[in-house]
Amino acid sequence: MRCKLLYRKAFSLVNCSIPPLSGISAGSIKALHYGRLRTEHCPGTTTPARSLSKLHVDMPTTREDGPVKITSPVFRCLLEDTPELKKLAEIFKERGYELRMAGGAVRDILMGIRPVDIDLATVATPIQMREMFEEKQIRMINTNGEKHGTVTARIDDKENFEVTTLRIDKVTDGRWAQVEFTQDWELDASRRDLTINSMFLDLDGNLYDYFNGREDLTNRRVRFVGDPAKRIQEDFLRILRYLRFYGRISDKPDNHDEETLEAIRQNSVGLKRISGERLWMELRKIVVGRFADAVIRRMLELGIGKYLGFPENPNLDEMERVWKLAEELQPAPATMLASLLHSDPEVDVLNARIKMSNEDCDIVRFILKNRTNPELLNYCATVPDGDPVVPYKRLMAVEILTSNPKVALRRCEELLKYRGDKHLIERLQAWEVPRFPISGTMLLESGVAQGPQTGRMINELRKAWFYSDFQKTPEELLNKDLPIIKQNLSDEHVRRSSLKRMKKETKVK
Repeated sequence: MRCKLLYRKAFSLVNCSIPPLSGISAGSIKALHYGRLRTEHCPGTTTPARSLSKLHVDMPTTREDGPVKITSPVFRCLLEDTPELKKLAEIFKERGYELRMAGGAVRDILMGIRPVDIDLATVATPIQMREMFEEKQIRMINTNGEKHGTVTARIDDKENFEVTTLRIDKVTDGRWAQVEFTQDWELDASRRDLTINSMFLDLDGNLYDYFNGREDLTNRRVRFVGDPAKRIQEDFLRILRYLRFYGRISDKPDNHDEETLEAIRQNSVGLKRISGERLWMELRKIVVGRFADAVIRRMLELGIGKYLGFPENPNLDEMERVWKLAEELQPAPATMLASLLHSDPEVDVLNARIKMSNEDCDIVRFILKNRTNPELLNYCATVPDGDPVVPYKRLMAVEILTSNPKVALRRCEELLKYRGDKHLIERLQAWEVPRFPISGTMLLESGVAQGPQTGRMINELRKAWFYSDFQKTPEELLNKDLPIIKQNLSDEHVRRSSLKRMKKETKVK
């Protein structure tokens, strides 16, 4: 299930007495974001975690007859704070259907991290689950998932739980699979991508680990379940998933198993069959994840770049330089992509393949345009005692003309992250663009006839005001700058009319 457990229930790792992991305060372990640990803290903690580099599996467990027993406070608190999950488990138990947590939720619990999403698996078929939920008057939503074995139940109008029937892949084409339901937990685990994602945990705390995922997690090793080539050929997107989880789990920047690298190298052409949206979903997490510089370099050395839309010679040195400056500032994925590119045409090719959002694409273009902007780079050298934030204020103000203050600020923030300038980011965030002193009425009173050029004139006046560092008075703008702007617009109109006339005459001839 995709249960959004976002600490809204006032959950506190401190209150639950979770023992701090090696080198990392308990309060820092709040959520994972793009494979990095967020640095917000739970109440009562002070030390932020900069990365997962020291995180290790240190969960108290006991073994009797059968599976390992998980007794960690993270697991206990999860159950205590989610009565809807316990209620769901009771419904399955009444009917004799086993229900277990699966995949990433189990992995996170073993790492001492409260999972944000929980996936559940069961031996019950979708038809059996539907009958059971209807009998209990449990509302079901998102019925499209049932053909793939997933039923979504909404418990007490508070939490949605996705429960998937155990299954095996009968036919795969590198993108999608035709599945068949099974009662065999190990068979279901064998179809999963990585050993660390193949474990199950029931609500009594019993861990079912068929492929040594817990040992791999302890050793910070990322391995495919079984034959790497076979797993990749079932779904070529697993190439990027492997790289994403490598950055998230490994304690070394470039310590891959050679068999895995060779399997990726031999099968990377399969990424051509994956949609751009699915590629971007994984890539955006890789480029800002832990060890992003090393993982990206390895990814491109394996020949993957050409199937993602990257140029033949991406700017790897620039990317590594930017990552060292920006990592602690949590740059946007688009910011890191910009560091790999040289020009706007390369942005066009990349975006045609991975289908970024308009916002992401605009950030990439904005950084490419301004990362070598001499007005930004040389301001203090050309203006004695100049304040380095001034040109960024101007740039933000100009951006507002074609966007809005929030978008303009974000673009400038990402540009400053690209340069690793935390101090200027903070100053820019605290600044508000002053109110422009000229109105349309004032233009009319100055003899400007209302028409299509009025908006252009106001924008040009705004620019003149911006580049005076917002100091020019209305009188200076109207009496000095407005006549120049009028003349420039008139000259531009004459030039355009002349070109239009020449084209028409050439066409007639």
